[in-house]
Amino acid sequence: MKYATLVVALWLMCAFAVGQERPAIQAQPNTVVVGADGKFDANPDTAVVQFDISAQEDNSHAAYDRASKAAEQIRQILRNNGIDPKAAEISMFSIEPIYDYKPAKAKLVAYRVNASVSLKLKDFTKVAPIIQQLSEADVTGNQSVNYTLEDIDAAKMKAVEDAYLRAHESAETIARVSGRGLGELSYASVDTYENVRVAPVMQAMAKMGGPSAAPAPTEEFSPQTITVTAHVNAIFALK
Repeated sequence: MKYATLVVALWLMCAFAVGQERPAIQAQPNTVVVGADGKFDANPDTAVVQFDISAQEDNSHAAYDRASKAAEQIRQILRNNGIDPKAAEISMFSIEPIYDYKPAKAKLVAYRVNASVSLKLKDFTKVAPIIQQLSEADVTGNQSVNYTLEDIDAAKMKAVEDAYLRAHESAETIARVSGRGLGELSYASVDTYENVRVAPVMQAMAKMGGPSAAPAPTEEFSPQTITVTAHVNAIFALK
């Protein structure tokens, strides 16, 4: 929603509810107060690959050894794709006993090792081969590929610029139709808002089926952009 609030030579107190309450602005004589929204649509810059390592054996030592071998296999997959294994992050690691509750008394039957791993990639061309190779590992599961925007500051500046240009254009219009000239900026406040949710995009899977495979489900569709918005309140002098 776009809006502008314009007041010439009047005392103005305004509060807008867009994400948070905005500060009140007091106008002085021979000034124009304007408020405007701006936005910037940014393409995702980071692919987030997430997967689990899960190994189950009769005893904890065997389960741990199997998970360790799986982890080394994953590290080698990363190396083969030119990625330092240190780039992968483990968010959860656990060793838990598995019980059979069918008998009257619970019976310990196995141990399971679980680990959750995430990997951030800037080079999207590496996503598909890594996912393919991870899917072939017998102890990995729950794979997902999502895209997000990490360089949020640059997008914020673009949104602020758009909001300011809209505010300045409104101020120029008011000055012109009132027979005045627009002077210098004397005050400005800025609020920025982003809804940077991790958005799933399956384009990384497009080439997995080989050259003769049917088109990917996302073929010819555009990837979802991430919108960052800003609001600018400004006071300009009138000539």
